[in-house]
Amino acid sequence: MPAPVLSGPQYLREGLKLVLSPGLRLFVLLPLAINLVLFSAMIYFAGHEFRLWVDSFMPTLPGWLSFLNYILWPLFVVLVALMVFFTFTMIANIIAAPFNGFLAEKVEVVLRGTDDFPAFSWGELVEMVPRTLSREMRKLGYFLPRAVGLFILSWIPVVNLVAAPLWLMFGVWMMAIQYIDYPADNHKMSWQDMLAWLRAKRWQSMSFGGIVYLVLLIPVVNILMMPAAVAGATLFWVRERGAETLAERIR
Repeated sequence: MPAPVLSGPQYLREGLKLVLSPGLRLFVLLPLAINLVLFSAMIYFAGHEFRLWVDSFMPTLPGWLSFLNYILWPLFVVLVALMVFFTFTMIANIIAAPFNGFLAEKVEVVLRGTDDFPAFSWGELVEMVPRTLSREMRKLGYFLPRAVGLFILSWIPVVNLVAAPLWLMFGVWMMAIQYIDYPADNHKMSWQDMLAWLRAKRWQSMSFGGIVYLVLLIPVVNILMMPAAVAGATLFWVRERGAETLAERIR
């Protein structure tokens, strides 16, 4: 049976259990190391520039409206935090894409009942690099025009008040695309077919993307949760696709 609409937390929780299991730990270590290095660099850089970025986005108000600064400041802090977080996540996933694709493949082997892994092969991992990076570039092509539009919106006075919630909604959708694309790509599903499949399961996808987005905002925790999101997305794929196959057989 397909999972309930708001099943995102369940998928992520089970994904975390999977990546902590002995058979999958090896395939998690390299993505974890990459995420740790990138996260440390992001914290260092953002710590020096964060206030400047917030001040740049804050609109200049006339003196008689200066009291609104106390209301707008938290909103623009959130806006900059979302932009920094999203940039970090995209860069981390581009670099870790071959490892994440490999992890999704091994998670699916476990989920389908085969727990006897072949010996780790660097050759197999290297062969995945061109395909996974090409797919990441396709995601980037989908992301950039929309992100640029939101970025421009963030600079327009008054209108930029809606930028933070729009960034949030877009970020949630991109998290679903980012992670569920790994098992979809392993099965050679085209980019357009994958988007259509996610739209057909919009609420399930947004539920998963929302919980991933939330936990990835938590410092330190987000380093471990990226591999867990890959495993949870693979679980999403296996169960939802399995339910569709069963429904087709019944018909």
